[in-house]
Amino acid sequence: MTLSDTLDQAKWTFSTRRVDRARVAATDTNFAAAKPGDLILAHVEKLGQHQRVQLPSGRPSLIFPGDAVVMACGARYAPDQFEGIAEIDPAGADLLAGGGCIGRMVARNSRIKPATRLVPAARLLDAGGRAVNLSQFALSPRPTSPRPPVIGILGTSMNSGKTLATARLVLGLRRAGFRVGAIKATGTGAFGDFNEYSDSGAHYVGDFTDAGMVTTYLEPLDRIKAASETLIAEAGHRGCDIVVMEVADGLLQRETAAIIADPWFAGLISGLVFACGDAVAAAGGVSHLSRLGLVPDALTGLVSCSPMASAEAQAATGLTVLTKEDLSDPAEATGFALRAGLGRREAA
Repeated sequence: MTLSDTLDQAKWTFSTRRVDRARVAATDTNFAAAKPGDLILAHVEKLGQHQRVQLPSGRPSLIFPGDAVVMACGARYAPDQFEGIAEIDPAGADLLAGGGCIGRMVARNSRIKPATRLVPAARLLDAGGRAVNLSQFALSPRPTSPRPPVIGILGTSMNSGKTLATARLVLGLRRAGFRVGAIKATGTGAFGDFNEYSDSGAHYVGDFTDAGMVTTYLEPLDRIKAASETLIAEAGHRGCDIVVMEVADGLLQRETAAIIADPWFAGLISGLVFACGDAVAAAGGVSHLSRLGLVPDALTGLVSCSPMASAEAQAATGLTVLTKEDLSDPAEATGFALRAGLGRREAA
């Protein structure tokens, strides 16, 4: 079987969606040289936590032992699942994320299964013998002026309600007549959040994989900042009036902590929504943000599901708690747009 046949039959994952497959001309097995973002062809050895991979088309695909899959070498930080690093052991590697991140698991949440095991087969190379890397297919930076205003979405942790808040605020702004960009600034490449933003009517959707990274974990802060600027500028180029930008994980996670402590972030955003699980998390998170000079405009997330918890959070912080219905409301969303300096629009 030729290399072309093998790659045609392989399942290419979501993280590789920008890759020009015609650039792949050769392979090697120098896995010790693999860098974050390098494309790796591997075969499924034993199923574990992930029994599906996410395809560039936006649908999941079952995987079976022996299946060939193309992924990107990368790290992952997900307290609800795995921590992993961007290393490829020829004897066996781990599927760190269904969006297509292969590396070495170093820790896992005890409530989930071990990682699906993979046997690396090849590192993909171009005609010049260079590793094919996601960074080669990244969006080109655009002039950032005029830059659309940005509303930041932060949270206390994974699964605190950040993505839902992002999607619902996008929906509310779209209903108010604004052209909205939805951006995932950090995390590990996956189509779940991407699709949810699209389903909410975002005019432009982008994430860090569009900026050439399969994951932002252990990436330099300057690279993450530059990627965010590129995505925001792209949204502006596509005609977006305003951008809603989700920052993954919790306030104390390595990259998130660095981003929000950097004056760049405070200068970037024109509004801030904070997602949290309960009143104690709300109080602690708001206090932490205040020490960094950041004041949320509102709270949301799992806390908003309970009127009692919402009342406690509002009493503890003095901030309004918005439900998903509130965020989806064009009048409420317009308030964010007005604070960001945008005029009123007719509801779509």
